[in-house]
Amino acid sequence: MKRNSGKKKITFSTLMLLILLGLGNLNAFSQKITLNDTLPSIPDTIYRELDEVVITATRVSHRIIDIPYSVVRLNYTSYKYDRKIGSNDMLSAVPGLFLQSRYGDHDVRFSIRGFGSRSNSGVRGIRILLDDIPESEPDGQTRLEALDFNSIGRIEIVKGNASSLYTNAPGGVANFINDIEFDRSSIVQFNQFGSFGLRKNGFKAAVKTDKYRFLTTYSYINYDGYRQHNNEYWHIVNMVLETNPSPHTSLSILGYFVDGAIKLPGSLTKAEFEADPWQANPKSVSRDEKRITTKGRVVIRYDAAFGGNLNNEIEITAYGTIKFFERTAKDYRIINRYGLGLSGRYTNKSMLGKRHNEFSIGGDLFSQPARTEYYENINGEKGDQILQLESENIVNKGFYISDNFEILKEKMFVLLTGRYDNVVYDQTEETLPSRTDRRPFNAFTPKLALNYKLTPLIALYTSFGLSFDAPAANEMASPVPAYLFNQDLNPQESQNFEIGIKGNMFRWDKRFLKRFIYEATIFNIRIDNEIIPYEVLGEVFYRNAAKTNRLGVELGAQLEIYEGLNFGLTYTWSDFKYLTYEAKTIEDSLGNLVSHTKDFSGNIVPSVPTNNLYVSLAYSRPLGKHVNIFAKASYQGISGLWVDDENTDKTKAYNLLNGLLGLDLRFGKLNIMASGGINNIFNEIYVGFTNTNSADKRFYEAGAPRDYYLSINLGYTF
Repeated sequence: MKRNSGKKKITFSTLMLLILLGLGNLNAFSQKITLNDTLPSIPDTIYRELDEVVITATRVSHRIIDIPYSVVRLNYTSYKYDRKIGSNDMLSAVPGLFLQSRYGDHDVRFSIRGFGSRSNSGVRGIRILLDDIPESEPDGQTRLEALDFNSIGRIEIVKGNASSLYTNAPGGVANFINDIEFDRSSIVQFNQFGSFGLRKNGFKAAVKTDKYRFLTTYSYINYDGYRQHNNEYWHIVNMVLETNPSPHTSLSILGYFVDGAIKLPGSLTKAEFEADPWQANPKSVSRDEKRITTKGRVVIRYDAAFGGNLNNEIEITAYGTIKFFERTAKDYRIINRYGLGLSGRYTNKSMLGKRHNEFSIGGDLFSQPARTEYYENINGEKGDQILQLESENIVNKGFYISDNFEILKEKMFVLLTGRYDNVVYDQTEETLPSRTDRRPFNAFTPKLALNYKLTPLIALYTSFGLSFDAPAANEMASPVPAYLFNQDLNPQESQNFEIGIKGNMFRWDKRFLKRFIYEATIFNIRIDNEIIPYEVLGEVFYRNAAKTNRLGVELGAQLEIYEGLNFGLTYTWSDFKYLTYEAKTIEDSLGNLVSHTKDFSGNIVPSVPTNNLYVSLAYSRPLGKHVNIFAKASYQGISGLWVDDENTDKTKAYNLLNGLLGLDLRFGKLNIMASGGINNIFNEIYVGFTNTNSADKRFYEAGAPRDYYLSINLGYTF
């Protein structure tokens, strides 16, 4: 306890020093910049100009400096030389975001402020959007198969409670946006090769006319993997068509198609991991555990601005999804899902007296019926006899309001948001024994936020809000045979507070230490009814069993040391503890059911590191008119992770050093871009993914060893 207390003092002292340094140097850096001043343009970096960058994931477009939350936006130029297979390849530098790539591929676990850390498969507690449209299921779970980072033009991360705007988003929002903002038609052919059989090939075509913009990409990915029984392949197609029927309206049609499969090596015991971290779980091999996925989505969106000053905006989006899955574990499942979604938003910008006011109201509807067939799994092959047939439907309905009011002219704003959600689960067993069950969940989640501008480019912000996280469908299974759904399982609720500062300080007349971009946030989250797994005869079920407190600090900074030479640093400190938590298990002892109760109060929340440090040094320089070079070295240090709620074991801390080189050649309309890199240069063996609360103590999955990659892109602009 003394050690932890000491760490708190050091961390808060560091934060206060950073804030004081920033406030103490306002005059030196701001040089009396006003809102009407024109700033010179500079190249993109991890955090671009706070006065220019606009975020849409907050459901109303705002500049970063005007948003009273912790937000980050990355443009394609920030990661165009990177490996670009999983989201961890681009997002590891975002403070507060902890990413674990399970097999070195796209299957990445997102965790923001601890939300999402329990998910051993897919993303939970964080709303994932693709082009502002939910990629998340109605119950909040997300698979990331549809993301092709060759087509993604920018990534927006809203950290912390977003439940007042989105369903099941206590951890925040990640919005991946296709690259439709191009000025000229072009075509690019992508090629990437790497260790462990990595191969990614594809193309990107962008067409611009007076009336239309059209983007389409295709990628084929093949990867053998660095573990046994870990090969995969994917075909990914993305498409965006955008037109303007009239001067102040836009109509967009978007779609994607994904087809692929991945074999799963499974988790290991500690003894197995220490003997050979690259081996597969023997049971996973015997079952031929795998995921086969085919899915697609079509979207139509209409947006219009109207009124005398174009101060009104309406947006309507409709979409349909088709998903076909085959899953093998102890059984063989075939899942068919069909989804229909509709969302709408109205925004009004006006003056209330002499103050600016922005009001928005919107709603979402997403219905997803599904049928699941269960068969015997015979060494990875489907048995002939159907064992069970289930039909289900998950419906998510919600509406939200938002009002942003100017209190002090061009200085202080108050943002009030609130959302009402209704999530309903229906399920029926169509084979014997036949059962039907239904569980509805609903809640209203308000949030109050303040933003105070010390200068036009430096702001203090704070917020307080409630969050609501309904159980996911796979958490709803009942330990009581009479029910399909657990009748005692309720939503997880939390109270979320944060305070921070963000800013952009610059000296345009200097060559050294020209610019400093930073953000510092302190947050505290109190969670009630936390959804916790427990065991009955070896089967895992879920219940509300814990009260948790999460205290943390997020720091992010980028310093332009000299022209083209940038130093980046992000650090996240997390102190997440169970305040009260009694766990019960039921085991079979010599034919008798025996109940055990354990008290986990005071334990550390698993799968979240106390310290997460990322440091980078990047250099970019033009060589003449036709050549640009880029070099980057990065270091990431992660402290050990507890593997379960009982805190029976903690993984070792690990340190990763990565490097890459890039070369961009432009000769008229022809562009050749080449890059290559090495990840985990010192070939450290570490636990890269923890299978949290594994019933059979299989907590450990190895992170990627040293790997190399080479990319060559050929482009032509018309």
